[in-house]
Amino acid sequence: MANDYSPAVRKLLGKNKTGAGGRIAVLRGNDLFEGLLMPSSDPDTLVLKLDSGYNVGIKFGKGVVIKKSERPEPAKIKLEEKFELGKSGKRKDIELVDKTIGGSKPNISILHTGGTIASRVDYRTGGVVSSFSPEDLLAMFPELKEIANIKTRLVFSMFSEDMRFAHHQILAREIAKEAESGAAGIIVTHGTDTMHYTSAALAFMLQNLPVPVILVGAQRSSDRGSTDAAQNLLSAAYFITHSDFSGTAICMHENASDGNCLILPATKSRKMHASRRDAFRPINSLPWARVNYLEKKIEFLKNNYTKKDKKRKVEMKTKMEEKVALIKTTVNMNPSLIDFFIGKKYKGLVLEGTGMGHAPKDIFDSLKNAVKKGMVVCMASQTIYGSVNMNVYSTGRDLQKIGVIPCGDMLPETAFIKLAWLLGNFPKKAGELMEKNICGEISERTEVNEFLN
Repeated sequence: MANDYSPAVRKLLGKNKTGAGGRIAVLRGNDLFEGLLMPSSDPDTLVLKLDSGYNVGIKFGKGVVIKKSERPEPAKIKLEEKFELGKSGKRKDIELVDKTIGGSKPNISILHTGGTIASRVDYRTGGVVSSFSPEDLLAMFPELKEIANIKTRLVFSMFSEDMRFAHHQILAREIAKEAESGAAGIIVTHGTDTMHYTSAALAFMLQNLPVPVILVGAQRSSDRGSTDAAQNLLSAAYFITHSDFSGTAICMHENASDGNCLILPATKSRKMHASRRDAFRPINSLPWARVNYLEKKIEFLKNNYTKKDKKRKVEMKTKMEEKVALIKTTVNMNPSLIDFFIGKKYKGLVLEGTGMGHAPKDIFDSLKNAVKKGMVVCMASQTIYGSVNMNVYSTGRDLQKIGVIPCGDMLPETAFIKLAWLLGNFPKKAGELMEKNICGEISERTEVNEFLN
């Protein structure tokens, strides 16, 4: 806050009637900085958020001039909106239709769940908070109106680490409604931290989709100059309206710079960096396609995708078994960890094993007991890339004799979601079906060019 600054700085800020979040200009020698005033841990260092989205610290002292910025605030965009009221009288659906063309553009439904894409910087604390409503987001990205007619509504407003299976189930039902209503496609805005869990859950829950369902996130909040939200969202909309793809996928940046986005497979993608804009990568797979919205280009990198067919009916199975766990095997692993899940009567366990699917011998007896008590125990690899092969070493063979099921090249997170879904919908066949490819989660073979792609 501005009150965190020294009296001398506060005096100058007061003269310019500027506080936290206000736009100021700072002149230091021949350098001019303009941006929004941020909190600072040093009372004599001004922190500005520049229009690029990055922060700069400027040491206050002799010769440093602070004044209110003369740059005008951006004008707000007026939208043509139609609101459909729910029983409570609150806004339920928001429609953005280009009236000049008589509604002839394709219809896209956008379902919002929160996350960084719907967040802004809180200038009181310097942190990011969930803030933007569906109306705000449409106003920020008016280019959407040039691509399609948009109907949007808020399903949740939450950070993705708080997602539970119940949220996946609600979201699946809302997507099915939109698909059955005739939408050309559905975009789901989502926090990036667990977006690959949700994409996998939706792929299993909603099969035989007639249209595309694209999850979109952002690594930088939508009020930042460096945000990736606009490109990701516009690329997803363009892909929906200009391709024949159907099914569930993720749309995120291909690299750190603006330009291309990738359409990533729902069950074989993962967040691989905490903050980079190109954090999401395909694992043991190629992306479905590359999209450049600015150049109006779509390049398919794989052609074995399901094509749109609005006559298809969605097959929806949304039950999820709550008592399923994903644990990482480590050195010095204590068998009491496995015993804990046995005691809590868990029905499924995915081990994130070492290498080709190994675990320390210290936990073998506990694993044997878990299987004996009816728990489905599966093995994925913590190496992320590559496949488990539990026939190469004696450790893997012994684990299979116990009853541990190999998951091929399935991602540990996907295996976790798949096991919960199978135990919810096909409990008697869950172990058998874990080894079968259902939604592209298991590859027949992995290619050299799929590593670190």
